[in-house]
Amino acid sequence: MKELFKMFLTFFKIGSFTFGGGYAMIPLIEREVVDNNKWISKDEFIDIIAISQSFPGALAINSCTFIGYKIGGIAGGILGLLGVALPSFLIILLIALAFSKFRDMYIVELIFNGINAAVPLLILVGVNSLAQVLPKTATNIIIVIITVLLSVFLNVSPVYIILLSAVYGIFINRKEAEK
Repeated sequence: MKELFKMFLTFFKIGSFTFGGGYAMIPLIEREVVDNNKWISKDEFIDIIAISQSFPGALAINSCTFIGYKIGGIAGGILGLLGVALPSFLIILLIALAFSKFRDMYIVELIFNGINAAVPLLILVGVNSLAQVLPKTATNIIIVIITVLLSVFLNVSPVYIILLSAVYGIFINRKEAEK
């Protein structure tokens, strides 16, 4: 139970101080659950991120729920979900209550401009972290290029790209398993 409470507080801290959504949280979650607390391995973390991206909902909430479940079953999953989601809920509630009084203040506008400027960098750090574990094979590089081309230049929905990738993964893994 002590470990679950520690996990809840860890996810609460990450949820409280990370702006930019799930992708910006990935390196912080990884550092806490893989490096600092050793709750799961790096490979398990990558698998959880991949699964979390294919489920509907926010990446950080899905991944913290899966990590919590891995650590402590259903109770761990619930605490993981609450730990990462509760701070945003409370912060938004407080902002909504106070925002009407402060929304026209110049300093508030500057604060949000600064936060918005940092978000793309936090996402890039998350992408870089995931890229470190991706084997640098010709196939993986081609998949990355095709994914970028499909999503950026042809506006193919990420849902179709994920489904196509899943089918490809099943096909390739089945062939390798038969060998």
